[in-house]
Amino acid sequence: MNIYIFTKKDETLKTAFPKSAEFLDLDALSEHKPEDGSVSYMDVSGFSEPELKKALTLIKNKCTDSGWGIIDPKNSVKDVAVLFFEGACDYLGASFFKNSMSVDSKRVKEALSWRKTSADFKPAASDENGKSGAEKPDKTLLFKSGIKLPSESTFPGWNKMQSGKEMPFYLLYCSIHENDQLNTRLDAKTLANVHKRFLSCMDDNFSEGDGLLWINSGKDCLFLVPPRIKNIETAIKKCITVIISTPLIVLESLAVSFPLNFVFALHYGSINYKPPGKTGTVVSDAINFIFHLGTKRAQPGRLTISGELPDKTIPQSLYDCFVPAGEFEERKIWHTKQFTYAKQWV
Repeated sequence: MNIYIFTKKDETLKTAFPKSAEFLDLDALSEHKPEDGSVSYMDVSGFSEPELKKALTLIKNKCTDSGWGIIDPKNSVKDVAVLFFEGACDYLGASFFKNSMSVDSKRVKEALSWRKTSADFKPAASDENGKSGAEKPDKTLLFKSGIKLPSESTFPGWNKMQSGKEMPFYLLYCSIHENDQLNTRLDAKTLANVHKRFLSCMDDNFSEGDGLLWINSGKDCLFLVPPRIKNIETAIKKCITVIISTPLIVLESLAVSFPLNFVFALHYGSINYKPPGKTGTVVSDAINFIFHLGTKRAQPGRLTISGELPDKTIPQSLYDCFVPAGEFEERKIWHTKQFTYAKQWV
């Protein structure tokens, strides 16, 4: 198993890789011919968006039969999910270097195994359970609820939101899936710290779309996302990014050495707004439903969505990521297809 690192600053990265790793100049990537079973990492520090796009095309073409990953110490990649959609099997971001993590043989093997499994995973056109011949549903129609978003000017910004004002928001539920290992292998103090790190990670992700961490129970949380298409598109893409990157987030950001998974659920409805930390006991149909959906029906490793989302909430480019999941509390629901890993990740 060979590891190649293409970078302009090899001295700053040598402590993160095995001594056997081979460091090469970025210019050498154009002549790179990696053998099967190897992993090639490219340092994208300081890349502009056009440079990054060009570099991704190059490493993807050079590593068609081997694994490749991205080194991004400053988190300059805006949408990490794109890397995995393009075929990357590993990503080393700012949290990796902040926590003084290292790339060892175990990590490389997991990355290569994950790459093989994700490449082999091909759900049927309309049935993720593999039933052939099923008619593909018209998702263009099924994603239309008839609910319209208010004008963009309706939302004044979080700093200008008045306490007690009633208005609609997207409600995004997030939690760590409660499994036996989480409750038996971690003591109460460690578990509390894991949840704090999870909360920080989610806040970092959803703040990009102006998501507001509104309620934190200590075990799960609820974000409010402004009722605007651009904001909810960002939030949905971030959910999928986190789902795809779960093994890395668990190991690096949460500092947990055994598999965990995350639960996401999305609904839309009116609430009586109060600032975070001053919500007290807030009650509304929308809040009750999102917590029921998140705790009773949503599945780990998926984003579950209510059928009562405004039209155009789901970007058309992501339609095929979702499959029908029946009904819950008399509402239709959908969820993202199950993403599989080389080993069980539950």
